Amino acid sequence: MQIEPLKNWGVAEDKPWVISGPCSAETEEQLTETALALVEKGVKTIRAGVWKPRTRPGTFEGIGKDALGWINNIRTQVPEDVKFAVEVATAQHVEQALEAKIDVLWVGARSSVNPFTMQDIADALRGVDVPVLVKNPINPDLALWIGAMERIAGAGITKIGAIHRGFSSHKKTRFRNIPSWHLALELKREYPELPMICDPSHIAGDSALIAELSQKAMDLDFDGLMIESHRDPANAWSDAKQQVTPDVLSEIVEGLSIPTASSGNVEFNSQLTELREQIDQLDRELFDTLAERMKVVDKIGNYKRDNNVTVFQMRRWDEILKTRSDWAKELGLNQDMMFEVFTHIHEAAVRRQMDILEKKEAGV
Repeated sequence: MQIEPLKNWGVAEDKPWVISGPCSAETEEQLTETALALVEKGVKTIRAGVWKPRTRPGTFEGIGKDALGWINNIRTQVPEDVKFAVEVATAQHVEQALEAKIDVLWVGARSSVNPFTMQDIADALRGVDVPVLVKNPINPDLALWIGAMERIAGAGITKIGAIHRGFSSHKKTRFRNIPSWHLALELKREYPELPMICDPSHIAGDSALIAELSQKAMDLDFDGLMIESHRDPANAWSDAKQQVTPDVLSEIVEGLSIPTASSGNVEFNSQLTELREQIDQLDRELFDTLAERMKVVDKIGNYKRDNNVTVFQMRRWDEILKTRSDWAKELGLNQDMMFEVFTHIHEAAVRRQMDILEKKEAGV
């Protein structure tokens, strides 16, 4: 993909690039009051949900095209450098947004998961020059996320960015969507020029967690934040719990610590190098330990094969989850992270034991 650096987009002067506004444009008065309050707080890109893809019919699905007219009315009341962003989910949405001269488009998680939808959106974008941000699909599939952006790039769009909004899961955690930060970082590693925006509102699902997640995104060198803001969150028509007032948004942004990628301080860099060497050594020890663990897994697999014992045993898995969670708590480690780590380790162990069983059945 050919990706133009964010500094050339004309939308973000400083880091982080803050995109904020209501989950839904409900009334012209509500949108106008919220937008003007955000601009007063220094926000230069206003977001608004014009079309709302909802899980179930009968809920509020957005005002639609009329809200684009509200946005253009607001333009006359704000400085020229203020931009406006909306979500598009169909080719018709793209056409109507472009006709209304919307500055930034984003594609939601329910759209990026569908290659046919992404291709329709890409085809509607062909021949235009507009920034397009793509949210990660609802499921943790990096290839699907990349594929969605490749379709946009195939239409000739070069101002492409990614929005990390977390991933759906059946597991209960303190977040609405599991962050799985490593997937966003892997995407950034593969495409260093790709602007990475964090959507803490949808990761959190709770306004009380937005500041924490926003700082985490900054610590991981994200380029910007998309945060839902409403003049009266408690009475919002959609996603009330995850929206903040413009005043609270300002407090969150002003309270952020923006780390630098490196330091000119020679002593500091020397200390950082030494600490990274310690990390490398500890990681090597982790791999050595995992290798030893897999040797024991193979022995257990051979025992199960020879004694006709089932590979997967729920009672043992429940025991592992309970004890490892307790160990994590004792050591001050994040229990959700340890759950995810041991899920992967356990799945790998089960696969190895299944291979042993299949070799027996094949007479190997």
